[in-house]
Amino acid sequence: MDGELSNLVGRIKQFREERNWMQFHNHKDMALSISLEAAELLEHFQWKNGADVDTVATERKDEIADEMADIFLYLLELSDNMGMDLMSAANRKFEKNKLKYPADKFRGISEKYGRV
Repeated sequence: MDGELSNLVGRIKQFREERNWMQFHNHKDMALSISLEAAELLEHFQWKNGADVDTVATERKDEIADEMADIFLYLLELSDNMGMDLMSAANRKFEKNKLKYPADKFRGISEKYGRV
């Protein structure tokens, strides 16, 4: 993990420890919290279509950024709690996706692999 991410994980851990919250931050509850924050992110776009989506994204940019940050922070903490290097996992997954979705076969196509 790079220096900036490591620093952020350290700040997350300090914040948690100062509040004695580790007792609540088990893997299940952290994963659940990520899902709940993702739902709060989706809520901004609920019932919106077309240009309305772009309007909401612009008008609520700070609120949406807060929801995205909550997801990011929980994900960083969960990966640290589980002893995972999230950057390495993301790079591995990216390489898998490149193989699963070759550009020459999926350019401009939104279908899931196996359906093309």
